[in-house]
Amino acid sequence: MDILQIVIGGIILILLGAVFSRDFRKINPLYLFNAIALQFVLSFLLIKVPPITNAFNSLSKGVLALKDATDKGTGFVFGYLAEGAPKPFEVIDPAFANIFIFSGLMLIIVVSALSAIFWHWRILPIIIKAIATLFKKPLNVGGPVGLSSTANIIFGQVEAPLLIRPYLSKMSKHELLVLMTVGMSTISGGVMVVFVTMLSGLYSENLIGHFLTASIISVPAAIMYANIMLPSDIKTEDESEIEQSKLYRGTMDALTSGTQDGLQITLNIAALLLVLITIVTLVNTGLEALLPQVAGESITLERIAGWIFAPIAWCMGIPSSEIQLAGSLLGVKFILNEFVAYINLSSIDPSALSEKSRV
Repeated sequence: MDILQIVIGGIILILLGAVFSRDFRKINPLYLFNAIALQFVLSFLLIKVPPITNAFNSLSKGVLALKDATDKGTGFVFGYLAEGAPKPFEVIDPAFANIFIFSGLMLIIVVSALSAIFWHWRILPIIIKAIATLFKKPLNVGGPVGLSSTANIIFGQVEAPLLIRPYLSKMSKHELLVLMTVGMSTISGGVMVVFVTMLSGLYSENLIGHFLTASIISVPAAIMYANIMLPSDIKTEDESEIEQSKLYRGTMDALTSGTQDGLQITLNIAALLLVLITIVTLVNTGLEALLPQVAGESITLERIAGWIFAPIAWCMGIPSSEIQLAGSLLGVKFILNEFVAYINLSSIDPSALSEKSRV
C-alpha cells in the first residue's frame, strides 16, 4: 500500500503541475523521466552507500562541534545570553533560558563566513560543479543554470544567482524560473545547520544527512517542475564568464563579506519570525473569538492549513493517520515561513509522527 500511495501521489503532484503549465503540450516526457530517475539514483547513493553515509555521520559530529564553537563565540560577545553559558541567576526552567537568536541564529553568521572562505579557496566550486554535471544534460539545463541551481545546496536563493551574475540578463524566462524554483526548494547551508541544532535534541537520526539528501534531490525535482510549468528548450551554454567572475578578492574579503551576509540574513530571519509569529497569534485569537470549536478544539491557522495541505501530505507518502499534522506543518511552511514550521515541529512530541513522516 505504501508503494501504491507513493506512485499515485507522485502522479497527482506531476499532474497538478501540468494543470498550471503555460503549454503542457510542449512538456518533454524524457526530462520528467530523467528527473525522477535522478532522484531515485541520488537517494540510493546518499542513503545506502556506506562511504557517503559515513561522511554524513562525520559531518553530523562536525555540526555539533561547530555549534559548540559558535556558543563560545556568542558567549564572549553576549555573555550569559548565549546557550550553555553560565547564568548569573538560578535557572528554574532551562527552556525559558534559551534565547533563539543567540542560540540558533548565530550559526548562520558563522556558516556564511565559512562558506565564503571555502568558496574563495575553490573547495566548494569543485564540489558544486561535480554535482551540477549530473543535472545539465539529463535535465536540459545550461552550465550557468546548472551551477547556480546546485549552489543553492550551500548558498541561499539570493547568493547562488550571484555566481552567474554575467548571465542573468541573457537568460530566458524558463531559465529564470528554474533558478527561482530551485532556490525555493532547497535549504542553504547556514539555515540547514540551524534546523539540525533545533531538532537534534528530539530526533537522534543523522539529521544533517537527511537535510542534505533532501536538498540535493530537490534540485532535479525543482528543475522538473520548472520544465512542466514553463516548457522550453532554450538554454545558456557558454560558461566562459563564470571563471572570470570572482566574488571575493582574498580570504579576508571572503571572511568579512560572508560575515556581513550572514548577519543580514540573521537579522532578516529574526525580524520575520517576530512579525509572522505575532500575526499567527493575532489571527488565531480572532478565529477563536469568531468561530465555534470543531471536534472540541478551537479553529486555528495551523488546523486550517492542515485541512488544506493534508491531501498534499498524503501524496508525499505520509500515512493517512498523520496527514492532518503533517499537512499543518506543510501549510505553515507554505503560507508563512519554514522557520515557523520547524519551530512547530520541534515542539511536537516525536511519537506523534512516525520515523518516515519525520524525515
